[in-house]
Amino acid sequence: MAAVAHSPSAARDASHRRDEMIAFAIMAILLAIAPLFAYPVFLMQAICFALYACAFNLLLGYVGLLSFGHAMFMGSASYFSAHIAKVWGWPPELAIIAATLGAAAIGVVTGALSIRRQGIYFAMVTLALSQMIYFFCLQAPFTHGEDGIQGVPQGRMFGLFDLSHQMTLYFVVLGIFLLAFLFIHRIINSPFGDVLKAIRENEPRAISLGYKADQYKLAAFVLSAALAGLAGATKALVSQNASLTDVHWSMSGEAVLMVLVGGLGTIFGPVVGAFVIIAMQNYLASYGQLVTIMQGLIFVVCVLVFRRGIVGEIAHRFNKSL
Repeated sequence: MAAVAHSPSAARDASHRRDEMIAFAIMAILLAIAPLFAYPVFLMQAICFALYACAFNLLLGYVGLLSFGHAMFMGSASYFSAHIAKVWGWPPELAIIAATLGAAAIGVVTGALSIRRQGIYFAMVTLALSQMIYFFCLQAPFTHGEDGIQGVPQGRMFGLFDLSHQMTLYFVVLGIFLLAFLFIHRIINSPFGDVLKAIRENEPRAISLGYKADQYKLAAFVLSAALAGLAGATKALVSQNASLTDVHWSMSGEAVLMVLVGGLGTIFGPVVGAFVIIAMQNYLASYGQLVTIMQGLIFVVCVLVFRRGIVGEIAHRFNKSL
């Protein structure tokens, strides 16, 4: 009887996983052929921000922790990667790995401090810590203040792939994103991910079942920080610079906007949201400050009309988990 009772749920889960893999394959194919129709540098920037949004969604969408300080991981990793590649002369793969580990280390310290609080207090603590990192980047000698780190060499990945060639760099960035996306997908659909969702839904109940909620939240926080750092480290090599823009508090706000526009708690929503926001910034740049107003209007419309976000509404209509 138990097997019969659980079989519909198991079949539904298997169907959802199959649909997600089909959607992933379609996304990978579309991104692979996208340079035929769009400027590769724009696409690489959007892909880096898509990874950043996915990292943020792991924390907010699946643990329920609203961080206003995620820019500190993306920005600090950007500086680490740029400095390591330019000053130390490390190859790009080592620069990216070292910068990602550096962001994870910052995540351990800031996460241990911030998860002691909940709700708006957690958000304010992360914002305060992010501002500390911002002012450190503003004053530290190796960051060059407001000038940032310019002329970052792209080098050769594994000594084989010359990243100065635009299409080679594009497919390396795409490969990093797809691997990270699959890693996030595995986290979400693992027993660890199930515990995170249980904590999001009812933390006291999860604690009563014997789960150490703070340890799970800290692990999720560090994973999210490392993935955001991976996005920042990759972006530094794409743009060949690291600046205060990446560590500014407004960058944390953009992560929130991308996730809510695309679909909070959906695996593909942050990717769609990131491409929408970056496309607006890129193609409407001639309107100056009006871009910010337009972003605000889109945010208001999404909150009022598409409360589940773009992907969330599509998934709800077709009763799928995307």
